[in-house]
Amino acid sequence: MKSLDNAVTFNDLTWDTDFFGVTSAKVILHRPLTLNEWDKLKTRFNDYQFISIMNENSEPINAQLVGKDTSAFLADVNIQFEKKLVGLGEKPENNVTIHKALERNEEIIDIEDFQFSKFTEDPDLAKRGGGEVYRQWLINAFDKPDKFFALSKNVNEDISGFLLYSYQDNACVIELIAVSQKEIQGGIGSSLFKTVEYIAYHNGFKEIKVGTQVRNLGAINFYHKVGCKQVGCHQIYHLWN
Repeated sequence: MKSLDNAVTFNDLTWDTDFFGVTSAKVILHRPLTLNEWDKLKTRFNDYQFISIMNENSEPINAQLVGKDTSAFLADVNIQFEKKLVGLGEKPENNVTIHKALERNEEIIDIEDFQFSKFTEDPDLAKRGGGEVYRQWLINAFDKPDKFFALSKNVNEDISGFLLYSYQDNACVIELIAVSQKEIQGGIGSSLFKTVEYIAYHNGFKEIKVGTQVRNLGAINFYHKVGCKQVGCHQIYHLWN
């Protein structure tokens, strides 16, 4: 598939294959495909039971190819945000602490409650345990030297919120963020974000990156509130064979 090198990224999804029990792959469409390129790509689909197709920037030509030529359905629209890190001189005054290679913590796992997920909105993934994906994501992040947790605690020293992040190239990537539903105090999410922003900046990183679902209006409004800008809007199709 050398002719597609600049147009498509095609990867086996080993974790997904093991977790869901179906052979899985992910395809990213980087630019509009020609009919010849699309035909070459389609030959790979038959090797898998499940294929996640990301149409970068919701390119209309690719959307038509997927919609007309496959049984794939639109499972998600991924919104990407970025924030440039500049001039962060003073450390935020709050009760947020940063932890690297954090040991497993059941308080954090109990806070996890992500209502919007392509893993549950696709009924075939949902019946294969899609509701446990984010929980497993958290569990897998514990004790990892390349994973970092920002933790907020209340006056009783109970964990009131967390932010899981990592570093890739020149960016700090926010993976998961959640606030306990038991908390009535506002601003916990903002405190977590601002602390991670400060730490990333003083570690030499240039920007923060984070993604969410188009239906998650709370998250979208939150990232705008903390100064992020939308930089991408990618359609996610699910194809089952």
